[in-house]
Amino acid sequence: MIRAVMVINTQGKPRLAKFYDIQAVEKQRELIRSVYGVLCSRADNVCNFIEAESFFGPDTRIVYKHFATLYFVFVFDSSENELAMLDLIQVFVETLDKCFKNVCELDMVFNYSKMHTILDEIIFGGQVLETSSTEVMKAVEEISKCSISFSLSECVCWRLPQMLYRLSRNLFRAGGVDSMEFEVIG
Repeated sequence: MIRAVMVINTQGKPRLAKFYDIQAVEKQRELIRSVYGVLCSRADNVCNFIEAESFFGPDTRIVYKHFATLYFVFVFDSSENELAMLDLIQVFVETLDKCFKNVCELDMVFNYSKMHTILDEIIFGGQVLETSSTEVMKAVEEISKCSISFSLSECVCWRLPQMLYRLSRNLFRAGGVDSMEFEVIG
């Protein structure tokens, strides 16, 4: 399970911090400071994988990638593959690039909600939902159209079943569920 996603600039300011397990706000700030302290002290030619047991508890790892002035950081447990997480960072960055036409830190500051929408299409509740930047872009464009033409509550009601279906489909492919039978309520 992915436990947290962070985007931190080289000055230590978090541009995105999303935790998928419950943490107090002060604990989140402390974790971000700790992660940044480790990242900024590492040389550019070292591995992008870090054991994070001292920060997040046992069986936790960090994978990061440094682009220009930003560190993209994923914190996850042993059920996730390190190389897959590195690839997921690449998908996230590529999608941001497609969305903002050569993304920079200011795009993230001024388009905070769109960045969260993109992340929510890739990761939902700590589980990987989509790994194709093209599919993520299609979904983000649908949401943009939806938010223009519908109220927020109608949009959430329309998107939630689709997101749950994609999550369960991915779990089924990974062997996490026994069958693909769904009960329709209502």
